[in-house]
Amino acid sequence: MHVLVDSNVLIDVATEDPTWCSWSSETLEHAANQSVLVINPIVYAEVSVAYSRIEDLDLALPSTLFRRASIPFEAGFLAGKASLRYRRKKGVRRAPLPDFYIGAHAAVAGFRLLTRDAKRYRTYFPGVELISPDDHFSR
Repeated sequence: MHVLVDSNVLIDVATEDPTWCSWSSETLEHAANQSVLVINPIVYAEVSVAYSRIEDLDLALPSTLFRRASIPFEAGFLAGKASLRYRRKKGVRRAPLPDFYIGAHAAVAGFRLLTRDAKRYRTYFPGVELISPDDHFSR
């Protein structure tokens, strides 16, 4: 089973976030022991803000641990439709298109999604299995 890792989880670990680092690092480790971890170019880009050099980012996200996956064009279509639904519901601009791409990628590829942002993904991608603080993830 593959698990697409949302950038918020990786940023928690990289920045040692006082609230979320423990949950994110423990859950990430558990997922790595049970599944293949996956990142895509959007996650890579969002995590890059925590690093000043690409070499440091690549050390933090080694390809031996995080499989790199391209985003299928079908996910782009699904992301656009989810974003449109969000805007029609008068969603605040807090949900940028990259978040919808991440959810759509997981949906199209059949990946589970490791994230702290369960509400949005549950709403717009109900078929995606989530690993989140809201869920009971057996250890």
